[in-house]
Amino acid sequence: MSNSFNLLFTLGRPFSPVYSLLMKVREKLYSGGIFRSESFDVPVISIGNLMLGGTGKSPTVAHIARLLLKHDHRPAIISRGYRGKAVDRVNVVSDGKNIRLSADLAGDEPFMLAETLPAVPVLTGRRRLYPCRHAVDEFNADVLILDDAFQHLGVKRDIDIVLFDGTTLAGNSRIFPGGPLREPVSALRRCHAFLITGTTADNSSRVDRFSELLSQRFSDKPVYRSRSNNFRLTLKDGTVTTKSTPTPYFAFCGIANPSRFSESLENFGATVSGFHALRDHVTYDQALMAEICAMAERCGAEKLITTEKDYVKLKHLSCNLEICLFQVDYQVDSSFDQFIIEKIAQFRP
Repeated sequence: MSNSFNLLFTLGRPFSPVYSLLMKVREKLYSGGIFRSESFDVPVISIGNLMLGGTGKSPTVAHIARLLLKHDHRPAIISRGYRGKAVDRVNVVSDGKNIRLSADLAGDEPFMLAETLPAVPVLTGRRRLYPCRHAVDEFNADVLILDDAFQHLGVKRDIDIVLFDGTTLAGNSRIFPGGPLREPVSALRRCHAFLITGTTADNSSRVDRFSELLSQRFSDKPVYRSRSNNFRLTLKDGTVTTKSTPTPYFAFCGIANPSRFSESLENFGATVSGFHALRDHVTYDQALMAEICAMAERCGAEKLITTEKDYVKLKHLSCNLEICLFQVDYQVDSSFDQFIIEKIAQFRP
């Protein structure tokens, strides 16, 4: 976390017990039936996290969607559509054949998923109940994948997966606003499995200890891992390379965990002459793009390089320098895939 977050957590520490109590009461209201939680006649998979910030949810959602397609299922992805301008109860980003909404309307992550998974319907809505119904009724989805939904208790789920980033793990283990936890650790009793993403040689020892801690405290829940596998760089002309070049790049991103992007570029061997981290889900316009280009030129960069989440929002903007897309493939434990398929096979409406 940044220094500004550390300052916020220090100042907010006295209020953590209040927020923790509110989240516990909310959970009790749902589990006790005071607040209604809707169920569906198809299995529902939730991908979420306990931590604020990025933990690799979108790549995990994409991985599960591809896995389900491979096993002849008809998945649909449901997202809140954070910072997307579409405000209908149901916003169809993709119908599984055509993309219907722009990144500006859909939100960057739903749009990215729609581009990445052209055969999978992607829908957004503040109350995910309605896009869930639409996906089942209109697109004949037989599995629903909820993106960033661990805290969204209005829809019952059959598989609840909680992600942790291999570098940040549980941070200072304090509840917001005294720390990065969205809920008390006790909330993890609701989930069915853990996935630790971004496992590397540098953090493997800490991941081992954290995995052991999770297994001890939640012995009925398996712990899986994913790690970076392949890096790909796509140039403006569509050329894809898996090897770095001596070209000096200026890197920029608007994601929750910019350090992961920086580390991936280092592991790829890219020559980075400058790096600029923007706020998560940043809205790009021509003025910001001109500012980024100016910073790059001052650093002596010949090209720009950014993440897939950012790239989808830049296509309508112009820049003096070529913008390259950097992508990372993640290898997930094969036992994780087996866990998902076996759980889906057990589903009974």
